[in-house]
Amino acid sequence: MSSVTLNTFRESGGISIMSIVNEISQVRPITHIDLFAGPGGICTGFKAAGLKTVLAVEYVDSCAETYQANHPDVEVIVKDIREVKDTEIKESLRKINLSSVDVVSAGFPCETFSTAGSNSRVYNDHRNFLYKEAIRIADAVNAKILVMENVPAFMSKKFEHGSDIKVLDLLVNDLERAGFKYHDYDVLNAADYGVPQKRQRFILWASKTIPVNKTMFNGNRLEKKVTVREALSDLPHIGPDSEANAYTSAPLNQYQKLLRSLGDWIPRQNGLVWSLSYHITTKHRPTTIERFRLIAQGEGLKDLFMKLTATKIKSLQKKKVLPQKWYIQRNQRLLPDTQAMTVTSHCLDEMLHPFLDRGLSVREAARLQSFPDWYDFKGGPLICPHMYKTQDKYEQIGDAVPPLLAKHIGRSLIAILSK
Repeated sequence: MSSVTLNTFRESGGISIMSIVNEISQVRPITHIDLFAGPGGICTGFKAAGLKTVLAVEYVDSCAETYQANHPDVEVIVKDIREVKDTEIKESLRKINLSSVDVVSAGFPCETFSTAGSNSRVYNDHRNFLYKEAIRIADAVNAKILVMENVPAFMSKKFEHGSDIKVLDLLVNDLERAGFKYHDYDVLNAADYGVPQKRQRFILWASKTIPVNKTMFNGNRLEKKVTVREALSDLPHIGPDSEANAYTSAPLNQYQKLLRSLGDWIPRQNGLVWSLSYHITTKHRPTTIERFRLIAQGEGLKDLFMKLTATKIKSLQKKKVLPQKWYIQRNQRLLPDTQAMTVTSHCLDEMLHPFLDRGLSVREAARLQSFPDWYDFKGGPLICPHMYKTQDKYEQIGDAVPPLLAKHIGRSLIAILSK
């Protein structure tokens, strides 16, 4: 026990374990570098857990702008991580009187591992091996724990076509060569930690000195899952091409209260958010809205092609209500009383509001990802074509790590590193 904590303990006649942990974190915060930082999902959750993010690296300009708007206390290096030298990282740490950090996190790009599109079959893509940069930087700053996040399909991705060697095998070998002899991984479902969507994520933990294992991180699952209805019911019902700046009511449940809270996310802040932001929807063609009206809860575009007659399909295609071919994940109407499907960077095309004939608003997508309502998605346009160097607001939200999942991981890290 530190002298400060011991003195406090003696003077008070005994204090709670939580008070001791809080005091230790104030004296010596657990520090964190956020690689492949995106719009700040991991940082938001880690800060809520009690970690101190001191540096971030993000290549996409719009994501970096959003990150800086919400975390102005964190230096963000806006650069391709392959161009970020160890000396640059160390110099940034030196400016804040640090020579090492406790935790490095890396949510490296998932496009080449995801089963959602043709990119999953790409082998000769540099993004397959960006994990190497995370290991390099974690080694350079002598991180106590390295945390990596990706889609579950990462575990089965082959090094090259026809090979028995997996990218995961190469990652483990690279970890061990760098001295991270302790490592383990698991697949966590964000729904188990308060996020209202079925989002499974591969999480790997590695350390040079701490014998980490997945049982340290995969506990404390919630028995009661948050539903889509619980996530969205206090937001005004607005149509396409609309915006609302006020809530319809006070928070109706604990999830809404949490996301409208300041104190649960930001140290030394109190109260609730009362001014609604980013509850804005995109414009739909009349024929698109007609298509949405045909889709029932729990169904999508594919189901229309499966249940309508060939004659009806041709008629609707002629009117441009239906496209010439269907896409499996397109226009899925959410079920209100269960968790949403995975929110992806294509969520605007993939998800329909459970009751309204439109896609999700930015704030609704953020709610399903567990971003707090004060979060400012400042960077990028509302929508834009998918481009590597710019992401619109929906892409940023869909690609992020849900803050509540990050908060769970952060609390586990504090429990381990405070021993």
